[in-house]
Amino acid sequence: MNRRQALKTIGLSPVAATMLLGTSSAITPAFASSDAKGKIVIVGGGTGGIIALARLHRALSNPDITIIAPNETHIYQPGQVFMAAGLYDYSDITRDNKDFIPDDVEWIKDEVSEFDPDNNRVITRAGQEVKYDYLVVATGIEYKYEHIKGLSIDDIGKNGISSVYLNNPEEGTTEGGSLTWDWFNYIKDDAKAGKKPRVICTQPGTHIKCGGAPQKILYLSNDNLRRDGLTADFTFATAKGKLFGLPEIEASLKEVQKGYGNITNKFGHDLKEIDVKNKIATFSHKYSIKGEYDEDLEEYDMIEKEAIVKLEYDYIHIVPPMGAHEPLAKSKLSWSKGNSKGELEVDRETLQHRRYKNVFGIGDICAVPFGKTGGSARHHGPIMVGNLISQMEGKELTEKFDGYTVCPLKTEYGKIILAEFNYHGLAPTFPIDPAVPRYTWWVFDLYALVPMYWHLMLRGLM
Repeated sequence: MNRRQALKTIGLSPVAATMLLGTSSAITPAFASSDAKGKIVIVGGGTGGIIALARLHRALSNPDITIIAPNETHIYQPGQVFMAAGLYDYSDITRDNKDFIPDDVEWIKDEVSEFDPDNNRVITRAGQEVKYDYLVVATGIEYKYEHIKGLSIDDIGKNGISSVYLNNPEEGTTEGGSLTWDWFNYIKDDAKAGKKPRVICTQPGTHIKCGGAPQKILYLSNDNLRRDGLTADFTFATAKGKLFGLPEIEASLKEVQKGYGNITNKFGHDLKEIDVKNKIATFSHKYSIKGEYDEDLEEYDMIEKEAIVKLEYDYIHIVPPMGAHEPLAKSKLSWSKGNSKGELEVDRETLQHRRYKNVFGIGDICAVPFGKTGGSARHHGPIMVGNLISQMEGKELTEKFDGYTVCPLKTEYGKIILAEFNYHGLAPTFPIDPAVPRYTWWVFDLYALVPMYWHLMLRGLM
C-alpha cells in the first residue's frame, strides 16, 4: 500500500480512529447527561462550532440546539499545509457538514449580521431573528487580504503570489493549498533553469490561525528545493520580534535555519502594500533605538521608530492580517483592547463572557492569550460545555482552560517540532524533548490526525 492509499484508508476508517483514541493525548470523556433546559444557539460551523454541538448534544438529555452556519462543506484547515506540500488533495480535507449535524438540531444556513446580547437574540443576514437562552460563539476569525494595499484576492495564484490560507468554506473551496503547491513548483522550475529566485514569506502583526504556519511554508518550500539539490534566497519577513515565543523552540528553529543556510529574517516587518506588477513588497518596520541614559533608573530610554522598507521579490507567500468578523467586532460582545480587539471577550479560563454570563466562546474567536489552533478548540470543548451546563444548572463554573496550544512546526519533509504549550510555558504530552524535530510527529500529523479529526474530535469523543 503506497502513501496515498494508506492515507485514504486511515482517513476514512472510524475503526482506525478508534484505535488511535487509545494513544492520543488529553482525551476527555463526555459529561454525564444533564436534564438542564434552555434554548442554545451556536454561531459558526467550523471546528469550534461542530465540537461544541457534538458535546452539548451528548451532554443534555433533551437538547434544544440551533446552529447558524452557512457552510455546507467542512474544511480540515490544517490540512492545507500538507496540500501545499503536495501530500494531500481536496478530498482529504473536506467533508459534508451535514454528516456532523444531528437531525434534531435546527440548522440555519446563514450568517449572523447582528449580535444583540441585551435582548438575547441574533439577527441573520436574511433578517431572521433568532432568540436564545444561551449563546455559543464559534465564528472563528476571518482573513483580511484587503488590508494589504494593492492586493486583490484575484492576484493570489498569479505573478508569483500565493497564500496557503485562501479558502471559502461557504462555497467549499480550498484554493490555498493547491495554489501553494503550484507555487512550490514554479520556484523549483526557476531554480532548475539556473536562476536563484528571491522568495519572501510573510507573517502579519495580528493574531492568525496557527501562528507557526508561515514558517511551515518557509521550510517546506525550501526543502522542496533542497531535496533536488536546488536553492533560492529566502526572506522571512515577520511583524514579530522573534521566531517563536518560547526560548527552547526558538533555539531549535534557529538551528533549523542554520541548516538551510539561505534564510534571512526580517523581524518587525509587517506587510502593508504590494506592487503586483513590479513585484515589490512594502513593509512597515518598527524598531527601537537607545535614547538618553536615565541615571536614576540606570538604563537607557528606548525610542520607538518606524521605517518603510521596500523589498523586491520573484515569489511571495502572503499570510493576511486576520481578525473577528465585523458583526461581532461591532457588537457589545467584543473585546476592546490590544491585539485581541474585536474578538469575543471571555474569561481566559472558563471561556464564559465576562459581562454576559449566558454567552460562551470556543475556538479562534476567543480573546485569550493563546489558542488559535484546532488543538486548542479540542481542549476548549469539554471546558466550555462543562461550564455552560453548570451555568444552566445554576452551579459554580469549575472547568478551567489552561491555555493549551499545539503547533506542529514542519521544519522539512519528514520532520516536525511538536510545540505544545499553555499559559505557563511548555506543556509536552509525552516525556521527550519537544524542541527536537522528529519523524514520529511527521507520521502522526500526516496520517493520524485526519481520522482523529473526522471521527473523534468532530464527534466530541476527544
